[in-house]
Amino acid sequence: MLTIRKAQDRGQTKLDWLDGRHSFSFGRYVDRDHMGFHSLRVINDDIIAPGGGFPAHPHDNMEIVTYVLEGALSHEDSMGNGSIIRPGEIQRMSAGTGVVHSEFNHSKTDSVRLLQIWFIPDTKNVTPSYAQKSFPEKERRGQLKLVASKDGRDGAVPLHQDVDMLAGLVDGGERIVYPVRLGRAVWVQVARGHVSINGTALEQGDGAAMEDVGELMLSHGQGAEVVVFDLAVA
Repeated sequence: MLTIRKAQDRGQTKLDWLDGRHSFSFGRYVDRDHMGFHSLRVINDDIIAPGGGFPAHPHDNMEIVTYVLEGALSHEDSMGNGSIIRPGEIQRMSAGTGVVHSEFNHSKTDSVRLLQIWFIPDTKNVTPSYAQKSFPEKERRGQLKLVASKDGRDGAVPLHQDVDMLAGLVDGGERIVYPVRLGRAVWVQVARGHVSINGTALEQGDGAAMEDVGELMLSHGQGAEVVVFDLAVA
Protein backbone atom coordinates (compact mmCIF):
# COMPACT_ATOMS: atom_id res chain seq x y z
CA MET A 1 0.00 0.00 0.00
CA LEU A 2 1.28 3.44 -1.00
CA THR A 3 -0.04 6.56 0.78
CA ILE A 4 0.99 10.00 -0.46
CA ARG A 5 1.53 13.02 1.78
CA LYS A 6 1.46 16.00 -0.59
CA ALA A 7 3.77 18.93 0.05
CA GLN A 8 0.95 21.46 0.16
CA ASP A 9 -0.91 19.46 2.82
CA ARG A 10 1.88 19.72 5.37
CA GLY A 11 1.73 22.02 8.36
CA GLN A 12 3.60 25.31 8.35
CA THR A 13 5.44 27.58 10.74
CA LYS A 14 6.03 31.02 9.23
CA LEU A 15 8.23 33.56 11.03
CA ASP A 16 10.29 36.48 9.76
CA TRP A 17 13.39 34.24 9.71
CA LEU A 18 11.84 30.77 9.27
CA ASP A 19 9.63 29.01 6.74
CA GLY A 20 9.09 25.52 8.14
CA ARG A 21 6.95 22.74 6.67
CA HIS A 22 5.95 19.80 8.86
CA SER A 23 5.12 16.34 7.50
CA PHE A 24 3.92 15.37 10.99
CA SER A 25 2.52 17.21 14.01
CA PHE A 26 5.10 19.58 15.43
CA GLY A 27 4.95 22.53 17.82
CA ARG A 28 1.77 24.52 17.29
CA TYR A 29 0.83 22.42 14.27
CA VAL A 30 -1.32 19.57 15.59
CA ASP A 31 -2.68 16.95 13.19
CA ARG A 32 -3.94 13.79 14.87
CA ASP A 33 -3.95 11.99 11.52
CA HIS A 34 -0.23 12.66 11.04
CA MET A 35 1.57 12.04 14.31
CA GLY A 36 4.49 10.16 12.77
CA PHE A 37 5.20 6.90 10.98
CA HIS A 38 6.36 4.04 13.22
CA SER A 39 9.54 5.35 14.94
CA LEU A 40 9.81 8.31 12.55
CA ARG A 41 8.35 11.22 14.51
CA VAL A 42 9.36 14.45 12.74
CA ILE A 43 10.31 15.60 9.25
CA ASN A 44 10.66 19.38 9.18
CA ASP A 45 11.61 21.03 5.88
CA ASP A 46 13.06 24.35 7.08
CA ILE A 47 14.31 27.42 5.25
CA ILE A 48 16.21 29.75 7.59
CA ALA A 49 16.90 33.33 6.52
CA PRO A 50 20.42 34.81 6.71
CA GLY A 51 21.39 35.40 10.32
CA GLY A 52 18.33 33.56 11.64
CA GLY A 53 18.15 30.43 13.73
CA PHE A 54 17.03 28.56 16.80
CA PRO A 55 18.53 29.85 20.07
CA ALA A 56 19.65 27.42 22.76
CA HIS A 57 16.87 24.99 23.70
CA PRO A 58 16.70 21.55 25.37
CA HIS A 59 15.91 18.05 24.08
CA ASP A 60 15.85 14.64 25.71
CA ASN A 61 15.17 11.05 24.64
CA MET A 62 15.12 11.74 20.92
CA GLU A 63 17.38 10.84 17.98
CA ILE A 64 17.75 14.05 15.96
CA VAL A 65 19.23 14.00 12.44
CA THR A 66 19.97 17.11 10.38
CA TYR A 67 20.31 16.86 6.59
CA VAL A 68 21.36 20.11 4.90
CA LEU A 69 20.18 20.67 1.32
CA GLU A 70 21.40 24.21 0.61
CA GLY A 71 23.68 26.63 2.43
CA ALA A 72 25.37 25.97 5.77
CA LEU A 73 24.09 25.51 9.31
CA SER A 74 26.03 26.32 12.49
CA HIS A 75 25.53 24.05 15.51
CA GLU A 76 26.59 24.35 19.15
CA ASP A 77 25.57 22.17 22.10
CA SER A 78 26.10 21.54 25.79
CA MET A 79 28.34 18.56 25.00
CA GLY A 80 30.92 21.05 23.75
CA ASN A 81 30.38 20.48 20.04
CA GLY A 82 30.61 23.35 17.60
CA SER A 83 30.30 22.59 13.90
CA ILE A 84 29.10 23.70 10.49
CA ILE A 85 26.87 21.32 8.51
CA ARG A 86 26.86 21.58 4.71
CA PRO A 87 25.08 19.75 1.85
CA GLY A 88 26.04 16.10 1.68
CA GLU A 89 26.67 15.92 5.42
CA ILE A 90 24.63 14.13 8.09
CA GLN A 91 24.57 15.24 11.71
CA ARG A 92 23.11 13.04 14.45
CA MET A 93 22.49 14.13 18.01
CA SER A 94 21.28 11.53 20.51
CA ALA A 95 19.61 13.68 23.16
CA GLY A 96 19.28 10.87 25.71
CA THR A 97 19.27 12.15 29.29
CA GLY A 98 19.25 15.73 28.05
CA VAL A 99 21.15 18.19 25.89
CA VAL A 100 20.89 21.88 25.03
CA HIS A 101 21.76 23.04 21.53
CA SER A 102 21.38 25.95 19.11
CA GLU A 103 21.24 26.07 15.31
CA PHE A 104 21.80 29.16 13.18
CA ASN A 105 22.24 29.97 9.52
CA HIS A 106 26.00 30.25 9.08
CA SER A 107 25.61 32.86 6.33
CA LYS A 108 24.67 36.52 6.64
CA THR A 109 23.65 36.68 2.96
CA ASP A 110 22.18 33.32 1.86
CA SER A 111 19.36 31.15 3.19
CA VAL A 112 19.95 27.63 4.44
CA ARG A 113 17.51 24.80 3.71
CA LEU A 114 17.53 21.58 5.72
CA LEU A 115 15.53 18.59 6.78
CA GLN A 116 15.41 18.02 10.52
CA ILE A 117 14.36 14.48 11.35
CA TRP A 118 13.47 12.97 14.70
CA PHE A 119 13.26 9.29 15.63
CA ILE A 120 11.84 7.92 18.87
CA PRO A 121 14.77 5.99 20.42
CA ASP A 122 14.51 2.31 21.32
CA THR A 123 16.40 2.95 24.58
CA LYS A 124 15.68 5.81 26.94
CA ASN A 125 18.12 7.89 28.97
CA VAL A 126 21.28 7.03 27.05
CA THR A 127 24.32 9.25 27.46
CA PRO A 128 23.99 12.13 24.97
CA SER A 129 26.27 11.86 21.95
CA TYR A 130 27.04 13.55 18.65
CA ALA A 131 28.18 12.41 15.20
CA GLN A 132 28.69 14.12 11.85
CA LYS A 133 29.79 12.63 8.53
CA SER A 134 30.03 13.58 4.87
CA PHE A 135 28.60 11.44 2.06
CA PRO A 136 29.87 12.68 -1.34
CA GLU A 137 27.49 13.03 -4.27
CA LYS A 138 29.18 10.17 -6.15
CA GLU A 139 28.12 7.79 -3.35
CA ARG A 140 24.46 8.84 -3.74
CA ARG A 141 24.23 9.24 -7.51
CA GLY A 142 21.85 6.67 -9.04
CA GLN A 143 21.76 4.63 -5.84
CA LEU A 144 20.61 4.71 -2.24
CA LYS A 145 23.47 5.26 0.18
CA LEU A 146 23.07 4.17 3.79
CA VAL A 147 23.76 7.29 5.87
CA ALA A 148 22.39 6.31 9.32
CA SER A 149 21.47 2.99 10.91
CA LYS A 150 21.02 1.12 14.17
CA ASP A 151 24.43 -0.53 14.00
CA GLY A 152 26.34 2.14 12.06
CA ARG A 153 27.27 -0.47 9.45
CA ASP A 154 28.97 0.38 6.16
CA GLY A 155 30.18 3.68 7.54
CA ALA A 156 26.73 5.02 8.43
CA VAL A 157 26.11 7.25 11.42
CA PRO A 158 24.78 5.08 14.31
CA LEU A 159 21.27 5.53 15.75
CA HIS A 160 19.48 4.28 18.85
CA GLN A 161 16.64 2.86 16.76
CA ASP A 162 16.08 0.06 14.23
CA VAL A 163 15.96 2.25 11.14
CA ASP A 164 18.00 2.48 7.96
CA MET A 165 18.15 6.03 6.61
CA LEU A 166 19.31 6.24 3.00
CA ALA A 167 19.89 9.12 0.57
CA GLY A 168 19.89 9.03 -3.22
CA LEU A 169 20.06 11.22 -6.32
CA VAL A 170 17.93 10.26 -9.32
CA ASP A 171 17.99 11.98 -12.70
CA GLY A 172 17.21 11.15 -16.31
CA GLY A 173 17.32 7.43 -17.04
CA GLU A 174 18.65 6.44 -13.63
CA ARG A 175 16.56 3.85 -11.81
CA ILE A 176 16.92 2.53 -8.28
CA VAL A 177 15.27 -0.67 -7.05
CA TYR A 178 15.35 -1.22 -3.29
CA PRO A 179 14.00 -4.48 -1.81
CA VAL A 180 11.80 -4.05 1.27
CA ARG A 181 12.20 -6.80 3.85
CA LEU A 182 9.26 -8.54 5.48
CA GLY A 183 8.16 -6.75 8.63
CA ARG A 184 9.48 -3.37 7.46
CA ALA A 185 7.79 -0.15 6.37
CA VAL A 186 9.24 2.64 4.25
CA TRP A 187 8.80 6.39 4.14
CA VAL A 188 10.20 8.28 1.14
CA GLN A 189 10.72 12.05 1.33
CA VAL A 190 11.34 13.94 -1.91
CA ALA A 191 13.80 16.61 -0.80
CA ARG A 192 14.11 18.26 -4.21
CA GLY A 193 13.10 17.76 -7.83
CA HIS A 194 10.62 15.25 -9.25
CA VAL A 195 10.65 11.44 -9.20
CA SER A 196 8.34 8.47 -9.69
CA ILE A 197 7.90 6.05 -6.80
CA ASN A 198 6.59 2.66 -7.93
CA GLY A 199 5.05 4.45 -10.92
CA THR A 200 3.48 7.34 -8.96
CA ALA A 201 4.87 10.79 -9.79
CA LEU A 202 5.95 12.91 -6.81
CA GLU A 203 7.48 16.36 -6.54
CA GLN A 204 9.57 18.33 -4.08
CA GLY A 205 8.18 18.19 -0.55
CA ASP A 206 5.97 15.15 -1.15
CA GLY A 207 6.27 12.12 1.09
CA ALA A 208 5.13 8.55 0.58
CA ALA A 209 4.36 5.89 3.19
CA MET A 210 4.81 2.31 1.99
CA GLU A 211 3.59 -0.77 3.85
CA ASP A 212 3.19 -4.37 2.72
CA VAL A 213 5.22 -3.84 -0.44
CA GLY A 214 8.10 -5.98 -1.68
CA GLU A 215 10.19 -3.27 -3.26
CA LEU A 216 10.66 0.45 -3.78
CA MET A 217 11.44 1.63 -7.30
CA LEU A 218 12.63 5.19 -7.99
CA SER A 219 12.67 6.32 -11.63
CA HIS A 220 12.02 9.21 -14.04
CA GLY A 221 13.92 11.60 -11.84
CA GLN A 222 14.29 15.26 -12.68
CA GLY A 223 17.01 16.61 -10.43
CA ALA A 224 15.59 14.46 -7.63
CA GLU A 225 17.11 14.06 -4.19
CA VAL A 226 15.32 11.57 -1.98
CA VAL A 227 15.67 10.45 1.62
CA VAL A 228 14.38 6.97 2.41
CA PHE A 229 13.54 5.60 5.87
CA ASP A 230 13.39 1.81 6.21
CA LEU A 231 11.66 1.25 9.56
CA ALA A 232 10.83 -1.66 11.82
CA VAL A 233 7.07 -2.12 12.07
CA ALA A 234 6.06 -1.45 15.65
